[in-house]
Amino acid sequence: MNVHEKINYVEFPAKDLEATKAFFTAALGWTFEDFGPDYTAFSDEGLDGGFYKSDLSATVESGSALIIFYSAELEETQAKIERAGGAIKREIFSFPGGRRFHFSDPSGNEYTVWSDIKAS
Repeated sequence: MNVHEKINYVEFPAKDLEATKAFFTAALGWTFEDFGPDYTAFSDEGLDGGFYKSDLSATVESGSALIIFYSAELEETQAKIERAGGAIKREIFSFPGGRRFHFSDPSGNEYTVWSDIKAS
């Protein structure tokens, strides 16, 4: 459902669309719909969006907004991301709201995964 004047969609740059799709499929089970050779879209992942062909990447260092995923099993999610080829940019650390880690996808875009569940 589209809600008036609320965030509806997000788009990310991707140096390699096929590698990006393969990564998110393996790491998080996403599916994609291609719209020509330079764009692919995802849906039902908390927020719909897509990746467009670009040599740029979205990182905190470059001033990009940071997309944050939630996980009830932080270590397991980190292991899945690593197995799928994601690069851990910052290992799991505590912050006032819980714990989190930062990773990048094959195109160099930076994301965070957080959890409010304490380590066992």
